[in-house]
Amino acid sequence: MRYLWKATALALGLAATTSGAQEFGTDADAEYAAQLWEVMEDLNLAGENIIRSFPYDGITPHGMMLETFYATGIVNGHVGDLIVKRNFGPEGVTGDDVLADPDKHLAAVTVMFRREDGYDADNENWFWVKYLPDGSLDKNPAGMQLAGRVAKGADQGCIACHSGAGDYVFTSDHLSR
Repeated sequence: MRYLWKATALALGLAATTSGAQEFGTDADAEYAAQLWEVMEDLNLAGENIIRSFPYDGITPHGMMLETFYATGIVNGHVGDLIVKRNFGPEGVTGDDVLADPDKHLAAVTVMFRREDGYDADNENWFWVKYLPDGSLDKNPAGMQLAGRVAKGADQGCIACHSGAGDYVFTSDHLSR
């Protein structure tokens, strides 16, 4: 019951914002996310011919094993920091399991891309997105696409968690900024 309450609270929190307006998951967010996926494919960070690395231990919500890549991407002429995290599962999956069959264990690809100044100055202009392994957008329990200012103003979710890092990136020494 406790888990069900937390899941319900998370679903409601992700759908609600301080302004009451939808801050993420719009058609424009989905279109931008599709463009970003193409950039990641060009950089071999998504799709076929992807670069692989040795997975490391992860934590919820990202996955039990992770691969993380830091790059610079260009979307609509804007150059920004790009962080791509491959999330592997299920619970109990090991690094050896992932190395033996990474496609079988890939659960999601979570991405942060630093957009142009003014996109979301409150949150250092990060664009957040969670893709399914095929490049389509994942959705929260309320059915909202997880792209854009994901869970802005909520107590849980991408922005709430990453705001605890100060600069929104737990490993900021890898960024050009």
